[in-house]
Order: sequence, then structure tokens, then C-alpha cells
Amino acid sequence: MIRRLLAVLPLIATLITSASAQERVTIGTQRSVTSGALFLAATQGYFKAEGLDLEMTAYPTAQNVVEALAGGATDFGVAEFTGAAFNLAGKGAIKAIAAQVREKRDYDGNEIVASNAGYAKGVRKPEDLAGRSFAVADLGAVSHFQLGQIARVKHFDLASVTLKPKGSVDGVALAIVNGDVDAAILPAQYARELLTASQGKLVGWVSELDEAQLGALFVSATTISARRATVEKFLRAYRRGAAEYAAALMRLDKYSKRVNDAKALAAAASIARYVYPGKNDVAGVVQAAAYYMDPEARLDTADIERQVEWYKSQGLIDRSVAARDVVDLGFK
Repeated sequence: MIRRLLAVLPLIATLITSASAQERVTIGTQRSVTSGALFLAATQGYFKAEGLDLEMTAYPTAQNVVEALAGGATDFGVAEFTGAAFNLAGKGAIKAIAAQVREKRDYDGNEIVASNAGYAKGVRKPEDLAGRSFAVADLGAVSHFQLGQIARVKHFDLASVTLKPKGSVDGVALAIVNGDVDAAILPAQYARELLTASQGKLVGWVSELDEAQLGALFVSATTISARRATVEKFLRAYRRGAAEYAAALMRLDKYSKRVNDAKALAAAASIARYVYPGKNDVAGVVQAAAYYMDPEARLDTADIERQVEWYKSQGLIDRSVAARDVVDLGFK
């Protein structure tokens, strides 16, 4: 499969402009299509237009992103919701201020994939995950939450599933390839690679069962306190990226199929520079794997509340965490 860098490394195409004219800001994220709005905003020069010199760093997992943010290594982070994110927000270290992508019916998203060994043992439908082994990047990762929602919808006991943390999404994909687990939930860009190479079998799309908000643009509490005007500038640029992403990649034709044209391919090529650095001819992979993105990057606060309550029920976050602690709605 196409390999992504696992180490904490600077992302390509950081916007290095005149230091005297631009205010430096740092952000952590992952090499993932789910961060497409951020990557488009960078490529199109929207941060530069706001007077910001943007430096991006790639981390292996969403948990790594928010931990780096809370620890002061970055000013911002774009990452999935995880137990770590909710706990850190509950402690006041970070806040969500805008949306990342989400699951939405009729759009691609995270895919339920069985290993070839798991498929041979009968993992053919989402309900077949009951009693099986299942890979996650970390306990409390978004795929852990999504597995919980599948269990709810399909009426099986989540506790019957053996969870196997693998440390990164690449580790999860490798577990599927090697048959170390029966199944996993993978981002579309990973799942497509495995399915094309006959290294796994498609079980279904999570969006057919649940339409969760997958993540957010986070900012550290320190940055909000000390550089509020900077946060407002960053948010304007990010929202422009979200609008660009939606306009290029979220269009549906009269048959509810995604419109794949030159505009979509150009946007996908820009995102691919960050997701697959140094790789050619991968824009089509990004285009096919694009998730739904709210054009205004609006957060679904009701869904965040639902997720917080689930994480509490599983003992994955502190009981004191409230959804209102996670989000700062004071930015327009």
C-alpha cells in the first residue's frame, strides 16, 4: 500500500514568507484526507492573506495531535475526536472552534474492512463484528466510538469484541493485511488501497449506520488567551478552505453521485501534496476518498454531546467532562 510517514515531521509546502510581514502560527494534524480543508486553505494562500506564516507538523495519531497541542508544541490542531481530546478539553487545555469532516449518507467516509482471514471466518456484515477481534489506533480513537455505534444499531454487546490497539492507522491497516485481527474501521484512503490490492474485504460504510462529526479544528487555551485576534484570522482562513473543499469535492449529480470533474481533481491534487508527499498520480485516490465537510465548518454541538456521553459510559473520559467544555462558540 502507499505508505505515509509515521514520524513527527514537518508537512510539505509550509508557507514560508517574509517573517517580518507574517505572524508565525503552528498546527499539528495528520496526513489524511480528513484534513483536506486545512490543506486547501494553505495551498490557496488563505493563511498568508490573513498575515499568517503557517507551519504544519504531521503526527501518527489524532491523540498525538491533541497531546502536542495541549503540551504547547503547536498553537492549533486539526484532529478527530478522541477520548484524549475530550479529556484535555474538559481540563480547559484545548477547545474546538470549527468542524473537521463528518460521516454523511451518500458520501464516502470511514469503511468497515475485514481481513481476508476474518472474511473467511464469516465477517461479511456489520453485525458479524460481534465476538470478533478489532484493531484500533488507540483505545478511545474515533473507530472505537464508531464500533460502539455499530454495536448499538446492530444490537450486539460491544464488550464481546476484542480490541487490539496498534498505535497508528498504518498499524491498523497492517493488522488487516497480516490477518492479525478480524476487522477494523479505516479511513477511505487506506481502505481503498487494501481492497484494490485484495488485502481485505469491504464489509460496509459507517455512514450508512451513523452520521457522526469526526473531528474539529482545536486551539490551545493559551493561544485563545494570548492571541485571540490571531485565532480569528486563522479561523477565517480555515473556513475559506472548508468552503473551497465543499465547492470542489461535495457536489452531487441528479443521481446522488459525486461530481468528478477538473475542479474536483485540481482540489484533490492540492490535498494529495500533503497526504502523499512525493507521490504522483494519487489525486484520484484523494478525490474518491473525500469525506463530507460543512461548507462553513460549523460544529454539530448536539452530536458532540452524544459522543461525550458515550465516552463517559465506556469509562474513557472523566465523568466531569461536559460537551460545553469541549467547544468555544465565541468565535464568529
